[in-house]
Amino acid sequence: MADPNLQEIHDFLVGLARQAAGMIISANPATVDTKKNSSDLVTETDKAVENLISSSLKSEYPDYSCISPHEALRFLGEETAQSGRLTDAPTFVVDPIDGTTNFVHAHPYISISLAFAHKQKPLVGVVYNPFTQHLYTAFKGHGAYLTSPKIPWSFPDEGARVESQYVKRKLPLRSPPAPLPDLSHALVAVEYGNERNGKNWDCKMNTFTALGRDKSLDGAMVQSVRSLGSAALNMCSVARGDLDLYWEGGCWAWDVAAGWVIVEEAGGMVVGGNKGEWTPKVDGRRYLVLRAGAEKAVVEEFWGKTQGRLVYEDTA
Repeated sequence: MADPNLQEIHDFLVGLARQAAGMIISANPATVDTKKNSSDLVTETDKAVENLISSSLKSEYPDYSCISPHEALRFLGEETAQSGRLTDAPTFVVDPIDGTTNFVHAHPYISISLAFAHKQKPLVGVVYNPFTQHLYTAFKGHGAYLTSPKIPWSFPDEGARVESQYVKRKLPLRSPPAPLPDLSHALVAVEYGNERNGKNWDCKMNTFTALGRDKSLDGAMVQSVRSLGSAALNMCSVARGDLDLYWEGGCWAWDVAAGWVIVEEAGGMVVGGNKGEWTPKVDGRRYLVLRAGAEKAVVEEFWGKTQGRLVYEDTA
């Protein structure tokens, strides 16, 4: 697979995401286990969906193995990975349910996140929210798109069949995108994560305060912050243009790989979460994501408000 067919991979991943969605919609997450702590959840559905995806990919691409990293193709999935590191090998990067805590609480902000990466660069991204039926797709050099249900202007007559209609729109939704001159005009996404003590936690909490604080107290005074619980969907909202920035620490490659392609193909950018990290790695675990229309000066301003540096282990 020296010269991967990105269109073919894109189309297969879209179909796979829709197939996996059926399992999620019909599931009742009665069995909930914890991994790192009580904020780091996993359900039987997470495992079953990843197994479906892994099996389907292995059937479609029989020269890839989710066992040996020495095969031509690799599989990096949240529930089975021994390490969060990417290699140069062509790799499918999978989060079966991004937003498991939301899933457990029946909050419909979750997604299936599927990506294909080569030489540690994401090239194809598919993010699908099975509850809202919002499908975000992109592959390198071909733009990013949102396919979603078309909202009817009127209701059908009683007894009439309701036909599902979908509309595909190029991202960002506003074209040309509005300029983002500084943080005081920004709606910013942040997340707690599951590391709730130590230097990273202190850095996050103090940075959240600095972002919201009045300018007279040396704060950024952003317009507001959002914490929605899915890294992939947060990135897609930045690609759409309705979130201006997303700052994250503690995620893994499977949380961000698909969204990364979608953001870049929508004209946005991904840099590191710490000052000076202009060329972050997908598995670097700290990110600052900006929508199209945001200037590099906004990156510098944000970095100037971070209260410390985020440092993470590189094992899953």
